[in-house]
Amino acid sequence: MNPLLKEAVKQAGDESSIYKIKRVAGGSINESYFVKTDRNNYFIKYHPNAPNRFFELEAKGLQLIKDTNTIDVPKVIAYSDQQERAYLVLEWVSGQEHKDTERLLGERLASMHCHKGDKHGFSSNTYVGTLSQVNGLYTSWQAYYRECRLYSQLELGIQRNQITGKRRRQLNKLIDKLDLFVPDHVTPSYLHGDLWGGNWIVGSNGAPFLIDPSFLFGDRHFELAFTELFGGFSNSFYQAYEERFPVSNYYEDCKAIYQLYYLLVHLNIFGEMYGPHVDTILNKFVG
Repeated sequence: MNPLLKEAVKQAGDESSIYKIKRVAGGSINESYFVKTDRNNYFIKYHPNAPNRFFELEAKGLQLIKDTNTIDVPKVIAYSDQQERAYLVLEWVSGQEHKDTERLLGERLASMHCHKGDKHGFSSNTYVGTLSQVNGLYTSWQAYYRECRLYSQLELGIQRNQITGKRRRQLNKLIDKLDLFVPDHVTPSYLHGDLWGGNWIVGSNGAPFLIDPSFLFGDRHFELAFTELFGGFSNSFYQAYEERFPVSNYYEDCKAIYQLYYLLVHLNIFGEMYGPHVDTILNKFVG
């Protein structure tokens, strides 16, 4: 038995015996386990080299979503960000999807997006994957998206030699002209921040649960754009969202600009396989 799992269960307030541990597949960042004790079932994530406040910020994002009382998230039971002893203990969530699950996901995400923050961004830096995500609180969504999202990925891409030559010139040009493509005065919604098809699961009675947030306040269409980038969401999800909170008429015009951020993240993490898609968007807007 990994002694850290025993420590994590103890920190969760469970002194009973562990009698089942199973490695859980999924995700490339953490080691994940199903742990069963005499008292409870847990989902435990462990990272041997977690960056500063890694699981604290995930736990905080889950709590902020939970506080909206709109959509389910796993209950946070305990966490640690100690060097080489970083873990997150969550309730074990398991269930079977039914015919209304994705409709409920769309409705409940829209309801979450109806909850508003005072400013765009977040009060501290967060993470997207294990990349540090620069943050701040801005009255202007456009300024936040320019400085904290696109520009931060441009700088990282230059450091990693992923954004050079024409790609670098075009991205600089797009950032300079961002006011032509992205709205400024937008109400800041509660956002999951990393909502691809692998970051929602199904609980009891077919209820959708959000997991692994990279929380921020911002334009809700930024979140929707990412759901469309890699797929994993059904037509019933989008129809239900639209019925609850119709998208704004500018969404189609700036969707690709919003997707660009996530493509830059993937370019900077995984490499050139995402470069052609980045270049297609840059060519479209500033080519």
